[in-house]
Amino acid sequence: MVWICGEISNLRIPSSGHAYFTLKDDKAQIAAVMFRGQLRRLRFDLDDGLTIIAMGRITVYEPRGNYQIVLEYAEPKGAGALQLAFEQLKAKLAAEGLFDERHKQPLPFMPRTIAVITSPTGAVIRDILHVIGRRFPNVRVEVLPVRVQGDAAPAEIVRALRIANVRARADVIVLARGGGSLEDLAPFNAEAVARAVFDSRIPVVSAVGHETDFTIADFVADVRAPTPSAAAELVVPVKAELRRHHVLLAQRMAGAMMRMATRWRERLDRANRSMVHPIRKVQENRLRLDDWTERLQRAVRHILQNRRTATAQADHRLQRGNPMVMVRERRQRVEMLAFRLTRGMDGQVAACKGRLAAGHAALDALSPRSVLRRGYSITRKVNTQIVVTYSDSVHSGEPLEVILARGRLQVTVDRIED
Repeated sequence: MVWICGEISNLRIPSSGHAYFTLKDDKAQIAAVMFRGQLRRLRFDLDDGLTIIAMGRITVYEPRGNYQIVLEYAEPKGAGALQLAFEQLKAKLAAEGLFDERHKQPLPFMPRTIAVITSPTGAVIRDILHVIGRRFPNVRVEVLPVRVQGDAAPAEIVRALRIANVRARADVIVLARGGGSLEDLAPFNAEAVARAVFDSRIPVVSAVGHETDFTIADFVADVRAPTPSAAAELVVPVKAELRRHHVLLAQRMAGAMMRMATRWRERLDRANRSMVHPIRKVQENRLRLDDWTERLQRAVRHILQNRRTATAQADHRLQRGNPMVMVRERRQRVEMLAFRLTRGMDGQVAACKGRLAAGHAALDALSPRSVLRRGYSITRKVNTQIVVTYSDSVHSGEPLEVILARGRLQVTVDRIED
């Protein structure tokens, strides 16, 4: 019995219920088997890309002569290398905004040309062509053949996307592949493919894997289809339905035109019945104009009379209150107030000077410097700046600072007396 740690790959669980897969790391790999009884006791599901720590026994599969390990127990260690790379790249591109909805382009309603980037020999292209031919046979399909598996696949997919954009013949691009393991779908999780899909000026539909498979290309693409056949249904409408809808719209438009013509004919008849002879209309307008002119003249005379009355009243009030008299009265009052203000300010300044001199004398009397000038001094410790008041607060050899009326002394304690 041995313990082993590795990443699950190529997991198969046939109808027998046994699990067959490969355990691998960056240096080696070995075939692994977990029988149905042990598999049922696991608290998690085995999956491609999952790194596990397991215990089992090494055996030899005699028909092929291969070593394999039959596992009795397993527990997850964490995501495998490919899964971890997938999550890291997904977080990176999401932080850069490549998944934002504001960058998504709408699909054209009626594409004239569809570019399909996929393997030319797989069942995917046959399904897409079958669905498109059934829904809308007249649509032109341009197949850009690429490898969808292996190390060279990402570069071919990127080149095909760029070629489709340079040609600019297609109205929509379908990026398609069948289902598979995480290793099989690795080209569609490549950063170069994701950025090429994002940079495409033509809308891209991602149809990679089955409905439960998700790739980085699905998140970056403008539209994700669960399957390649569903992608074909998304990009083209059903021609027969469009024809029926066209006939229905034509019938509705003809009915609307008939109803509109009937309404305008009725309005025209009402207008003809209500039309007045031009001479009669002119006479009515002349009478209305004469009435407006007379009313306007009366209003102007009334306004002029009111203005004259108001002017006369204002002139009377102006003559009664001569401005020169008011100016002289205000000038005398200002001069008196200025004299009182000057006298009051002088008194306030003198009182403030007296209070200031008295306060200065009292402050100077209480100042420590006055005491120092009489021969006293202040002694305090150098390190703590604490004033020394008792001899037992210092010790022999301790440095002290003596503050005099002028200057300071740095001294050392030689002897202490109580």
